[in-house]
Amino acid sequence: MVSLAETADGRQTPHRRRLLPRGLAPTLPALVLVLVFFVLPVLALLTRSITEPVFGLQNYIDLLGSSTYLKIFFNTFFVSALVTAISLIIGFPVAWALAIMPKRQANIVFAIILLSMWTNLLARTYAWMVLLQRTGVINKTLMGLGLIDQPLVMVNNLVGVTIGMTYIMLPFIIIPLYGVIRKIDPAILQAAALCGANRMQAFIHVLLPLATPGMIAGALMVFVMSLGYFVTPSLLGGTANMMLAELIAQFVQSLVNWGMGGAAALVLLVVTLSLYAVQLRLFGVAGQEKH
Repeated sequence: MVSLAETADGRQTPHRRRLLPRGLAPTLPALVLVLVFFVLPVLALLTRSITEPVFGLQNYIDLLGSSTYLKIFFNTFFVSALVTAISLIIGFPVAWALAIMPKRQANIVFAIILLSMWTNLLARTYAWMVLLQRTGVINKTLMGLGLIDQPLVMVNNLVGVTIGMTYIMLPFIIIPLYGVIRKIDPAILQAAALCGANRMQAFIHVLLPLATPGMIAGALMVFVMSLGYFVTPSLLGGTANMMLAELIAQFVQSLVNWGMGGAAALVLLVVTLSLYAVQLRLFGVAGQEKH
């Protein structure tokens, strides 16, 4: 749109108004991609969840009112929380070791961690199926050491799902933790020791608070990814221990029930966005205020 603008000597010259707010033009391609590949599909899924087979909220009522579906929701959140907790417990000392070990050794270990991420997910899951079966290496080793008398059942249950998913999720919590811990000045821990703090006190009152942003970011990433995981729970868990992503796939692929599949997907999306909003509210804003 063109308007008249007055110059310094009083003359009026054409002036083109901005059609877009300042700074928005460079982000326009990204906004279009988000609109086409995220917003529109979500809206289409939301529409189908309330229009198929009839208009209304019956799909959500059936989904949240069934004990079978509620058990699947419980399995999903329980396994996701357990995988997150175990990954954090294992990942923190690994990230700390990476941060304090010599650079050459740290680069080798870091490369091994990255290599595990780049390995095909299906291949890694099948490898765990072989390791965890009754005649697998783990059971044979435990029996050889005399720790168990009979093979443990670690496949087609939530135990196998937890083990397999924890292995896959570990790099996603080690990497952000490593980035945060590496930036912590060792002089801070030395100052705590000079002030009379022992190692445990320095760990609890100094190191943990400073590493909290990395722990929060990694834990949220692992938990959200675990909520929507499909391959590992499907192969290691079986139908008796179904998780939400498997339920959605069954609704869409086997039962061709897009209404229930859309309802389950929207519930998962709402939970994920809610967790992200809580994380930003409790930790994101607080972190900005500290800086």
